Amino acid sequence: MSAPPRAVAARLRPHAGAAVAEIEREIRAHVPEYVEDDGEDTLHRAVSATTACFLDALDGGGAGTALTDLYAALGAEAAARGHGLEPLREALRVGGRVACRRLIADSYRLGWPRDTLTGLTDALFRLESEAADAAARGHARQRASQGADLGGHRARLRDALVTTPRPDLVTRYAAAAGWTVPRALAVVALFPDARIRPRIIPPDVLADWDAPVPYLVLPDPDSPGADLRLAQLTGRRIAVLGPTVPVTGGPVSFRWARQAVTLVERGVLPARPLTRCTDHLATLAASAADDLVALTGARLLGPLLDLPPDRALPLLDTLAAYLACGNNATATAQRLSLHSQTVRYRLRRITDLTGRDLDDPDARPDMMILTHWARLLLRAGEPPVFSATGP
Repeated sequence: MSAPPRAVAARLRPHAGAAVAEIEREIRAHVPEYVEDDGEDTLHRAVSATTACFLDALDGGGAGTALTDLYAALGAEAAARGHGLEPLREALRVGGRVACRRLIADSYRLGWPRDTLTGLTDALFRLESEAADAAARGHARQRASQGADLGGHRARLRDALVTTPRPDLVTRYAAAAGWTVPRALAVVALFPDARIRPRIIPPDVLADWDAPVPYLVLPDPDSPGADLRLAQLTGRRIAVLGPTVPVTGGPVSFRWARQAVTLVERGVLPARPLTRCTDHLATLAASAADDLVALTGARLLGPLLDLPPDRALPLLDTLAAYLACGNNATATAQRLSLHSQTVRYRLRRITDLTGRDLDDPDARPDMMILTHWARLLLRAGEPPVFSATGP
């Protein structure tokens, strides 16, 4: 027969509630991710409406449009939540198996002829195929619609993460962008270089290629394989990795990464493929307080900083090594591969110029910071930012 008689639909309707309950139980048991993704309400709505559409189709009513509208909406809902279609498709398959099993049992119980059962199963499989196709169309349309706005959602999320990462904003913008909120992140600031075109990046990495200092927001930068991934992302660009922070700490990582890029541009930090802010604590701390460092340097190091670079640098190198070696002149000579008398001469010269007791433990931390920063500036070819007459 081409279609089951309407009398068959009438015999099935009293058992529709039991069929719906059994299908829901089987889907919960075999496709738990569908329930986890879309919830109990969606499951009940889908199963009840699908059963009704099937019975309406047997009655000759126009159930086709109702079925395709239903599953197009379900596919669109899955896409809007950022989910794929496989849980929905598997739920359809499980529901079809349960319905087929019940139809076979009913055919034996009610004594239906074989062609009636064949017509019922054909109608069931046709319904399942039409539902799956409609869900795919709805899913695709929703994804296309989201794609048009996705760039804007990602930009809002990226900007929030590095400026005002309030938890409620991050959660809302991440949901709109389809971005999974990580446990931690870091900002990667990139050396501006118009000759190097932006790379294609994975969807979980957010980028601003047009900022004065281009940057990436990198989720979970300390996870296994992160170093290789970072190298692939930055390519031939000189990059600086900011400190790893909680998601709400994005501005901190952003600020230090940009500060480090500025120091690379000045030549204070080396132009390496990747520089980590956490490896240059003293340098970044001094750069962030350079006006205070200038005033303190004028007070502690005095005329030493007014010497020409070729005369100041050997003295600063000796002072830095002396402080690093715990004020031990012999260890300093070994560290610098110099004669101990040369080291002692330089130390006396430093004392004469500055008027400072180099063995004063209270002044030692400040002297180490000042010496480190002054050496970096002189080697970068910058004029001293502090001198005996002040900044």
